[in-house]
Amino acid sequence: MITLASDFGSPYPAAMRGVLCSRTDARLVDVTHDFPRQDVRTAAFWLRELLPTFPAAVHLAVVDPGVGTDRRPIAVSAGEHALVGPDNGLLLPAARALADGGDVSCYEIPVDDPESTTFHGRDVFAPAAAAVHDGGIDGLDYPAVRDPVDLTFPKPTVRGDEARGDVLVVDGFGNAITNIPGDILHGHWGAYARIDGERVPVARTYDAVGADERLLTVGSHGNVELAVNRGRGDEAFGVEPGGTIRLALP
Repeated sequence: MITLASDFGSPYPAAMRGVLCSRTDARLVDVTHDFPRQDVRTAAFWLRELLPTFPAAVHLAVVDPGVGTDRRPIAVSAGEHALVGPDNGLLLPAARALADGGDVSCYEIPVDDPESTTFHGRDVFAPAAAAVHDGGIDGLDYPAVRDPVDLTFPKPTVRGDEARGDVLVVDGFGNAITNIPGDILHGHWGAYARIDGERVPVARTYDAVGADERLLTVGSHGNVELAVNRGRGDEAFGVEPGGTIRLALP
């Protein structure tokens, strides 16, 4: 299996699929091509959350504001998985999750003279993903990368029933996903918390409050979400990715 993920929208992913189909008989699975444009941090978060649900695969991921520059194209070995994409921090969070505590090794993909300087998804990464799928990273003799660009997410500060954290991403429903662990809400279902001093109900489900009402819940990723039942939490709470919040329980 080769999975594909990018911020390309349409029609560019078709060119990557065409290259892959011409070079390998691997099963191709699209994860998404709707990552926010050139937003490496958000894409890295979602890859970390989504890719561990797949069986062993090669994961081709391209969110690449530095395309055509001297940023390296890399292949990453992570447990039974491999990842292919730009060396800009995009791949490492997912690789660590896929390795599940094991080793993560990075290798530079040799690039001779790609057809274009603007579409390495087609000209560099898709051919490399096919080669990694069919030959394995070890069989390709790529040179090791000792200093890959890393991307880490901020850590929250939790003291008892109070926490200070960051909004990591906002999903398509408007749910503001924080880095505060959801455990802090356990035992407080049906009660209230304060977000930046404002009183907000704590609920297991969105529909536990009325339509258009704000709530705090724990998302599928295990972190605290700021949400609105049938509305947008980011707008109702006035937050965006990168913003900080203060949570206090009574």
